[in-house]
Amino acid sequence: MIKIYATENSRSVRPIWTAEELDIDYELEMMPFPPRVFKKEYLDVNMLGTVPYLIDGDIKMTESVAMCQYLVEKFGPSDLQVKPNEADYPNYLNWLFHADATLTFPQTVVLRYKFQEPGVADGAVEGYSRWFVSRLKLLESSLADREFLCSNRFTIADICVSYAINLAEALGIEQAMKPNITRWTENLFKRKAFLKAKSLKYEE
Repeated sequence: MIKIYATENSRSVRPIWTAEELDIDYELEMMPFPPRVFKKEYLDVNMLGTVPYLIDGDIKMTESVAMCQYLVEKFGPSDLQVKPNEADYPNYLNWLFHADATLTFPQTVVLRYKFQEPGVADGAVEGYSRWFVSRLKLLESSLADREFLCSNRFTIADICVSYAINLAEALGIEQAMKPNITRWTENLFKRKAFLKAKSLKYEE
């Protein structure tokens, strides 16, 4: 059985949300954040100490977007996946990479210096928050005439990209809630699978 190591409202939301949408069986281990500090034995499982971490037999994965893609390809066919023969396939791939490479990256700096090391680099918190908001231009404009990012349906592109907006809310980056983005996420964040993924907490 697939096992996912996770922490509350982290990038773990992505593969958990995907697994819930696919209605597949998986084992989940919730941990305190950051586990490399509060659960040091986790480093014996994942030497990077990062979350999420997915194990499926001999397969071990550390990247949340890749996990989503792996799950839809393994347990499909599913409308969550855009296939190579669909017109929106290049757009789908671009959004999957955009989710972390462009959007979530500056948020990790804000998370670190706003909550984990407050006072150490307050300028970085403000600067990277502005950087993140500036990178939302493509998302806001792309959503002007559509309900979902690709192929006129809900896909893992929506899951992976919208996590950055969920995190922005948690980080207090209110400028991220632009009109089209707000409309889009209000729809997505009502989904049962998202509500399940976000509600999961570590219990000692």
